[in-house]
Amino acid sequence: MSAEPRLAEVAEPEPAQQAAPGTDQAVKETLEDYTLRFAPRNYRRWTPMVVATTALGGIAYMADFSIGAGIGLAHGTGNALLAIAVAAVVIFVTGFPLAYYGARYNIDLDLITRGSGFGYFGSVLTSVIFASFTFIFFALEGSIMAQGLKLGLGLPLWLGYLVSTLMVIPLVIYGMTALSKLQVWTTPIWLLLMVGPLVYLVATDPGTVDRFLAYAGTDGDGGINTASVLLGAGVCLSLIAQIGEQIDYLRFMPPKTEANKRSWWTAVVMAGPGWVVLGALKQAIGVFLAVYIIAEVGASAAPEPIQQFKGAFDAMMPSWLVVPLAVVLVVISQIKINVTNAYSGSLAWTNSFTRVTRRYPGRMVFVLVNLGFALALMEADMFSFLNSILGFYSNCAIAWVVTVATDIGINKYVLKLSPHAPEFRRGMLYAVNPVGVVAFVAASGLSIAMYFHALGDALQPYSPVAAAVIAFVLTPLMAVVTKGRYYLRRSDDGIAEPLLDEDGNPSAVAYECHVCRQQFERPDVAACRTHDAVVCSLCLSTDKVGDHVLPAGV
Repeated sequence: MSAEPRLAEVAEPEPAQQAAPGTDQAVKETLEDYTLRFAPRNYRRWTPMVVATTALGGIAYMADFSIGAGIGLAHGTGNALLAIAVAAVVIFVTGFPLAYYGARYNIDLDLITRGSGFGYFGSVLTSVIFASFTFIFFALEGSIMAQGLKLGLGLPLWLGYLVSTLMVIPLVIYGMTALSKLQVWTTPIWLLLMVGPLVYLVATDPGTVDRFLAYAGTDGDGGINTASVLLGAGVCLSLIAQIGEQIDYLRFMPPKTEANKRSWWTAVVMAGPGWVVLGALKQAIGVFLAVYIIAEVGASAAPEPIQQFKGAFDAMMPSWLVVPLAVVLVVISQIKINVTNAYSGSLAWTNSFTRVTRRYPGRMVFVLVNLGFALALMEADMFSFLNSILGFYSNCAIAWVVTVATDIGINKYVLKLSPHAPEFRRGMLYAVNPVGVVAFVAASGLSIAMYFHALGDALQPYSPVAAAVIAFVLTPLMAVVTKGRYYLRRSDDGIAEPLLDEDGNPSAVAYECHVCRQQFERPDVAACRTHDAVVCSLCLSTDKVGDHVLPAGV
């Protein structure tokens, strides 16, 4: 992880891009790390491996241990491991095209979604889905931290929830510049505390492995059951939207060239869809620790990571050190992921609000909104019905990610009905593209109905499969039916300079925005409707009367 400090070292914008006195708040905040917009080449100075290392530093969350434990306790080790593997394959396959597009064209998942079947306003639906992902998992991690604070300090859970929420606000204020620094010094400690107990238990008591593999679960007899596997996979697939947070880092990849293509592809695969390999391993460890805790303490404590690691530490070190170390592990993990959850969630809410209202109220407003939703879930004791929440949510997340991945993989590269290069600027896209919106609404709606037994008990476990299959089938079908006519409102943005250079990377040619007077690279600007000038994408978004927005045309 030693390469990570380089992200912090170059995290300030170029002098030409610093906001001038009196510049709109939107420009000041978004130039900090190009939130809500294309990430320019002159900001992306890191090597592919540096970006990948930093991206993987954000998946230290403890939720995987709870998810794995919950599935294992209910369905047994065999079904749990199969469920984890099935979900990991789906997440990897669907995450690959999204990660590629984020890294190749230097845009986040919302900007990718706009041009991949949803339209300028249609992707507001998916921004809300992603924002929901961040506050659901913030609440989950906050609940885990509150359990640790109760064990270590005796704080009541309601107060622990409040502490875990409020403590991230100072860190989130400073955006990704601060977050990258935070990941550097916490990661070695986190790795040592997480891996050490597992290695010790397996080495000193091989019988733990036998008990783990033989565990039958509370709902079964130890045999493999398709319904159990799919129910467990549905819970794991709630993490499919994590690719959005990975892309928040991958959008800072350097241009792909002949010289760096091997390291570039390695970084994209490892930090993009490859995150799920580590996630699946943590879920499997969660099953292992839960089975161990059942044998040592009892089933009631097994799903809680703080109890899992307390039990593991108890076997390898003095009793006076056990609780402090378990609490330190949980607190570090919670901070590492929840600053990112709060940050990414604030971006998703801000992005949606800015497009709908054409106003930018400041990102901190939505940091507080996101934290408010998370705190409400925690105070409602969401941890006690965790699998139900995640099982329901996964249907929406699967429908979204599969729709976008299918549009990229099939509609762009096979059918060639979707424009190959992504488009996200206002005026260039239709407000709503029925291709993605219809596929997403149909897939999520039908799968949610199945999840709540509306189509019978026998089909209920298959709701995540339905979400994926319907989205995969309807996305190209809608593209064929509409003949791709609703992707682009116009194909010419009024600027002669090509969007891509000779290597297929976004052009680095700079233009000055007529409205905010800042320098932006070619993909982030379009010609102005009323002046012989160009306007940046964010100023187009906040144009209340549409003076600068190009009309529909060629």
